[in-house]
Amino acid sequence: MDLQLRGKKALVSGSTAGIGYAISEDLAREGATVIVNGRTEARVNEAVQRIKASGGSAEGIAADFGSADGAQKVIGAHPEVDILVNNVGIFEPKPFEQISDVDWLRFFEVNVLSGVRLSRHYFPKMKQRGWGRVVFISSESALQIPAEMIHYGMTKTAQLAVARGMAETTTGTEVTVNSVLAGPTASEGVGDFVERLAKEQKKSREELEKEFFQTARPSSLLQRFAKPAEVASVVTFLCSPLASAINGAAVRAEGGVIRAIA
Repeated sequence: MDLQLRGKKALVSGSTAGIGYAISEDLAREGATVIVNGRTEARVNEAVQRIKASGGSAEGIAADFGSADGAQKVIGAHPEVDILVNNVGIFEPKPFEQISDVDWLRFFEVNVLSGVRLSRHYFPKMKQRGWGRVVFISSESALQIPAEMIHYGMTKTAQLAVARGMAETTTGTEVTVNSVLAGPTASEGVGDFVERLAKEQKKSREELEKEFFQTARPSSLLQRFAKPAEVASVVTFLCSPLASAINGAAVRAEGGVIRAIA
């Protein structure tokens, strides 16, 4: 299927690995020019070269979204985009009583304000031009707050509110704003965490993964970590002109973890 993305310019925050990289690769494969972002020049350059090696068009910019400076750096270098994917995010299991004010603020800064700051610049320009796509990469944790990382769940819920509110201002335009509820995914960060936990508990990765879905996510119908590419394909479709009827939605790509119908 031709997703009609040739000639479009897309920015994907936090895209040197995992879901972000898979989205960038997908968009480039469909003909878009992708701006890859990460915290270090080395990781950004590596990701850009991988996309170019597969025949895609990509540029890169290193910027840390832990403060407003990161967003300003990206905006200054790339003032115009057609597609914005707010993917950058952090997670960390921690008991609620141990989550400090610093932790709460850090998670909100990276997971929520990064997307707000980028959207505040690019979104009005999309509406002025009459076409654009904004996608927030949220999580099933937005609806089923994980007891082991409540601060993370809070930021994912906040993304849904921001995205829906933005969508309310797009009436009569060809601009859409959606969220994607990703489920447990085998991203680089999750992979490292699982490997570390497996070593600590003296179990194989396979054993730990099976145990995780039996105990922490028993409602999952997939019963495994999703591949980044499986989430990316949903996001890429939402970015295309073919998805013009999907707006203000929280689209699920979470392996059936969420049991509610609506």
